[in-house]
Amino acid sequence: MTSDAGSRRPNAGRIYNFLLGGKDNYEQDRQAAGQLLALVPDARAAARANRHFLACAVRFLAEDAGIGQFIDIGMGLPAPGNVHQVARELDPLARVAYVDNDPVVVSHARALLCTAPGVCTVEGDLRDPPGIVSHPDLLAVIDLSAPVAIVLGAVLHHVPDENSPHKLVDLLMAALAPGSYLVISHATGEDIGADAAGQVRELYAQASAPAVFRSRAEVAGFFEGLELVAPGIVDVAAWHADPAPGEPGRVIVVGGVGRKP
Repeated sequence: MTSDAGSRRPNAGRIYNFLLGGKDNYEQDRQAAGQLLALVPDARAAARANRHFLACAVRFLAEDAGIGQFIDIGMGLPAPGNVHQVARELDPLARVAYVDNDPVVVSHARALLCTAPGVCTVEGDLRDPPGIVSHPDLLAVIDLSAPVAIVLGAVLHHVPDENSPHKLVDLLMAALAPGSYLVISHATGEDIGADAAGQVRELYAQASAPAVFRSRAEVAGFFEGLELVAPGIVDVAAWHADPAPGEPGRVIVVGGVGRKP
């Protein structure tokens, strides 16, 4: 759990933890989550669909693509179905490096997740790709000369345009070997309306990280130069999954997987 228990400022990671049904959150986070749900009632379902998508993507990579190394950047608070747990169901030797810029999250993850060889957690920031890919603890687990999957689950929508998020992703992928993969899930405001999207941005402006909605076309830009895996960039609830019965819901989070040729 993050260290600002006494602060009245909500934490974006703890809001997400609450939406997933976790207990690593405080009253200010629950209040912010309540305001979010009032604006976007399907935000909880979208958070859970995102978690399911990430698990599906990791299974696909471990089983169908033969990927045995993963770097999960912006992992947030540990929750059921962490990357190494999913990957090791299919490949017991899969190696995973978790990265987060919150030192308390890192400490929490080291205690809970790094209990076996081949799994580590390092303190690093998505805004500093060279610092991530050169970190000695990461390099002790991950072989960058072989294909790797980078997982950016629900993190890029907390990186504003002034931080050049597309360039950050390009720098990360440039450090990886051919045959590596990129997994992204990202919030989109296309279905929730401009008014609600604006109010959500205002809500997160008071939290630890901003909320930046991007269109599918903008999310597609993160995969420029990569080969998109079918079905492309879609609602996370529909990626490699049977369509849900009944009327389709609003698309809140989109996701995709791309391969570096």
